[in-house]
Formats: sequence, structure tokens, C-alpha cells
Amino acid sequence: MATSEFVPQPARYAVFVDAGYLYAASGALLLDCGSRREYRVAAEKLIKALTGHADSRLVGELLRVYWFDAAPKKQPTVDQRVIANLPLVKLRLGNLNAQGQQKGVDAQLREDLEALARHRAITDAVLLAGDEDMLPAVEAAQAYGVRVHLWGVEPTHGSNQAEWLVWESDTVEVLSADFLRPYFTKAKVLPVPAAPSAPAAPGRAAVPSPSQVFAGRTPAVKPPPVPAGARAGQVAANAGTQVTPSTVAATTTSTVGAPISDGKLGPDRDHMLEIGEHVAQKWLFERGRDNIRDLLPGPILPPVIDKELLIEAEKELGSSLRPYQEARTFLRDGFWERVYREFGIGIGKSG
Repeated sequence: MATSEFVPQPARYAVFVDAGYLYAASGALLLDCGSRREYRVAAEKLIKALTGHADSRLVGELLRVYWFDAAPKKQPTVDQRVIANLPLVKLRLGNLNAQGQQKGVDAQLREDLEALARHRAITDAVLLAGDEDMLPAVEAAQAYGVRVHLWGVEPTHGSNQAEWLVWESDTVEVLSADFLRPYFTKAKVLPVPAAPSAPAAPGRAAVPSPSQVFAGRTPAVKPPPVPAGARAGQVAANAGTQVTPSTVAATTTSTVGAPISDGKLGPDRDHMLEIGEHVAQKWLFERGRDNIRDLLPGPILPPVIDKELLIEAEKELGSSLRPYQEARTFLRDGFWERVYREFGIGIGKSG
């Protein structure tokens, strides 16, 4: 009689999270927000809460958490880099197109879930998702004997999960607003610099935001580029001096030695904010809170550190930022926004 090759499978589960669904549904439910930039997520604490909840519901041990998200050109954001550093968490990134749509996320989820099921790595899978595109992943896992437990976010009304996805899952559970609320908070928005007003009351100095400190030196709308000769003539006319070749040469560079913008648009604001936050996050990891605390209260960086921020950002961007004063403003804003958030400091509030 032939011996069976079947080996009993130990109980083990994995958690698969469609972050796009989780964030969008939670933002709408808890904060009435439609954009991620409108709120902040304590991702590390949220993931611990989700794994703790799974541990209380399922038999066996956790294999790992698979976190599926998207980013423009698959370049991870600051928060995504933090998630990728967490133990037992695997970050999977799809592409986020110009319309804000995730591409490739469902295919990656199906590939991971099916591979784990095929190799008998798990007996159960928790799927936190709502899109019907996840249905093939559920069916593929079930074909290998894996039980799929569908989790959803409490809807604002009706349902926020596809009907077929609910039908095909082995169990279904809805995470309540009370469960999710501790991990989502409204983002502090940097104020737009206002017109000059009356001075603050004696003994009560207003704390400017990074935008107010740095962006105030640059006009909101840049004038079109002026030919070098014409610019030199204008300068000389204002000064009452004669136009010479040396005057023309002198006016083709700025007084601090940085090249003058050629009129091309610089990097967009959101991209620069993300890079600034990433550099700050990197410093927090490498240098610790105590060293970063030495920079507070801000928002002006020491020249040496400001130069280092610029160099790190140019490495990340792959091009020079020196012609784009506005982009450097956004870069500093992103840096301070992350530092202020780390230390729980309000931005742009009066002292």
C-alpha cells in the first residue's frame, strides 16, 4: 500500500490589504474627505490593529501582511516607505495614473494570493478590499483550498463592496467606524500667505509657516523671461548708467550665483512636498529624534542643512532645482511638515 504524500498543513494566514479601498472608504466615513492629502493615517498602528484583529478571529499564526497601494511611476511616498520598513509587511506598488486610478494592483494581489495558496503556505486569507476586480484572486485561492475572509469598511450608506465579491468569500466582516477612528486624523493645511496686516499684540509673536517665510520672497506669478540685452538695458536705465558688455554679462546671473530660470515649469508642488517629507523621514531614521529636535522650532534651516536638503532632493529628483525657487520652497515646506507632524507641532499657529 502506497504511503500518502499528503502532509497536514499547519494553520497559517496572511492579510491582504487594498490600501486604496481602505483609505478612501475610511476617509469618507470618518472625515468626509475625498483626497489622501486631506488626512493623515497612523499606518503602523493601523496595521498592528488589523493583525491583532485577525489574530482574535483566526486559528494559526500570521505569515505576513501584504499591503497593496499605488504611486505615480511606482515611486513610493514617504508613508509607503515607512510601511515598507515594518516587520512582516510586504509593500506592493502599482502605478497611479494622472486620473488618480490604480493600475496593476489587482493583478499583483491575485499573483501573491494564488502563489501562497498553490504552495500551501497558508490555510486562510484575510482580504480587505471592495473592488470586483479582486474576485479572480478569491476564486484562485479557493481552488487550492484556502478559506477567504473578506473584510470591509463600514459604508457611509448602502455598500462599498462589490456584491459578487461578498457572495464568493467564505466569511464577511465589516470594520466599524469606532475601530478605524483612532488611526485617521484631518491633515493640517499650510495657510496661504496673507496680505500684510496690523502687527501682533505686544508679547505675542505670530509663528509663520514655512510657506510664509520662504515663498513670500518670490512672486506668485513669474514674469515671462526677458532677453539678456533688454534686461541689462532696463537695469542700466533704472540706475542712470550706460549699457556696456560687462553690464549685460553681469545681469545674466543672479547675485547669489544661481542660474536664472529659463522660463520652463519646475517640478510640481505635490512631488516636491513628497520629496521634502521623504528627506525628513530619512533624517529621523538615521539621526534620531534628538538631533532633529535641535532644528526646532524652525522654520528656517541652518545653511549647511538647507544645502544638504537641496542635494538630497536633487538626487531623488534626478535634476537640478537651482533654477526653481518655488520648487525649493515646496521642498522646505514638505520637510518641515513631516518634522512638525513627528513632534506634534501645529503649523502656522500663533504662539
